[in-house]
Amino acid sequence: MLKNQVAVITGGTRGIGFAIAELFANNGAKLAIFGSRKETVDAALEKLSAINADWEVMGLYPDLTDYAAVEAALAEVKAKYGRIDILVNNAGISAREPIEAYAPDAFKNIMDLNVTAVFNGCKAVVPIMKEIGGGSIINTSSMVAKFGQPSGVGYPTSKYAVNGMTQSLARELGKYNIRVNAVAPGVTRTDMVAALPEEMVARVAAGIPMGRVGEPEEVANVFLFLASDMASYVSGAVIAVDGATIN
Repeated sequence: MLKNQVAVITGGTRGIGFAIAELFANNGAKLAIFGSRKETVDAALEKLSAINADWEVMGLYPDLTDYAAVEAALAEVKAKYGRIDILVNNAGISAREPIEAYAPDAFKNIMDLNVTAVFNGCKAVVPIMKEIGGGSIINTSSMVAKFGQPSGVGYPTSKYAVNGMTQSLARELGKYNIRVNAVAPGVTRTDMVAALPEEMVARVAAGIPMGRVGEPEEVANVFLFLASDMASYVSGAVIAVDGATIN
């Protein structure tokens, strides 16, 4: 579905991001995965190579909150592969602190990583995509951008912002054939969820109409759809992948 296309995936070293990387590579894409540290990037590259040594994958670890660093990293990807067709802005952090215990610096940090980093990626990739006549930008949102959450206000705030950026850029960039969409996962069996006691996971799953948490591969499937030509007239969408989770 992505034969000969070039995809950049931030936060691509584990969890949903790694599942996206594996699925994209398995569908013919050339990859650049961005991680927070050299060690995690190298480990992910080794894991992908063990799955299929023929996949074309490179790894970088720019500071996503620094526009110049993001611009330079995307230029490096373009220099290697000649183009960038797909950008997945997946990197981010969450929060659970109640408002009275929420440090202002922590709020700024989550906005920097979850919002400014997405802006930086979008801004830096647009000229590259315009050169080749279009592309697909896919941002990771969250179900909490629909419902909010009981504490950790910075996380839903940041994801509401991602939704607004997604829908606004879809309108702005449509004339360049650049599609901009978002995927809003619900509770997904990432490393964080896998580390929880099974009885706690069962309690969470009981509140989901489908009766279970999602798997990273199920979320990655929606990213693949949005990246592919099957979604050629889909832009400005925020697609929930949450088992019909209700507030």
